[in-house]
Amino acid sequence: MIARTRRAAPLLEGARGRRSMTAVLAILVFLTVMAAAMGLGTLAAERQLSRQLAGRLTVQVIEGEAARREAATARVLAALRASPDVALAVRVDPAEIARLLRPWLGADAADDALPVPALLDVDLSSPADAAVTRVTQAARRTGAEVRIDRQQGWMSPVSGLLRTLAVVAAAMVALLTAATAAVVMLAARAGLDAHRATIEVMHMLGSTDRQLAALFQRRITLDAMWGGLAGGGAAAAVAALVGARIAALRSELASGVLLGPGEWATLALVPLFFILLSTLTARIAVVRALGRAL
Repeated sequence: MIARTRRAAPLLEGARGRRSMTAVLAILVFLTVMAAAMGLGTLAAERQLSRQLAGRLTVQVIEGEAARREAATARVLAALRASPDVALAVRVDPAEIARLLRPWLGADAADDALPVPALLDVDLSSPADAAVTRVTQAARRTGAEVRIDRQQGWMSPVSGLLRTLAVVAAAMVALLTAATAAVVMLAARAGLDAHRATIEVMHMLGSTDRQLAALFQRRITLDAMWGGLAGGGAAAAVAALVGARIAALRSELASGVLLGPGEWATLALVPLFFILLSTLTARIAVVRALGRAL
């Protein structure tokens, strides 16, 4: 009887319907992989940004007169470099500061008489709050007027934005997963309605609900497999192309969005998950429908 049921499989399969089902599943997988890639990329960027800024400080030496500012900057820089909590302390080139101020101040940005604070970039050995406190005290003991900003603080809105984008991507993945289950369920029920007469004949010949469900499960699994491969492959190609464009920017922040081996392995599992989801959903839908109607 099982062999007879398997030979009857073509009776339950329509070429046009199968092509439509495969195309729909391919689109859903494509969108899901792209949403997952966006979420994983933004999470990677947020982690990299947090690592880079957690132990970094910007020290401003505030002094109006140029000679006193240079002397105070030298004292503060020496004190910072002598601190065991500081891994690296460097002064930002005044010419670079003038270049950044030029759009607002014009040619006056390079005037030595302009009371522009000296800026020091500081990398800490540890991002702990206690280390920040000790470094702040060491800088202020020099007697110079200093202002210390923790870069993690003023970049926190960017980190929050990246986390929000990751949550949105996760929500999109969840919605697309639910949409896939709904599409498979509707396709399975439509197949039952379209082949109701054939199913009744096969029932009279002795086929069981589980055998008939296996036929629909087989059909939808094949559709999901081809759709998953097509959609997943297209999404991987697009993600790789976007990654190449981002890498070409040579931006330290933008490079954090690039996917690593772990993220690519996760994306590769998405089509497999969709195949399993489609198979399980089809079986449940068909068995329940057959139990109620036949």
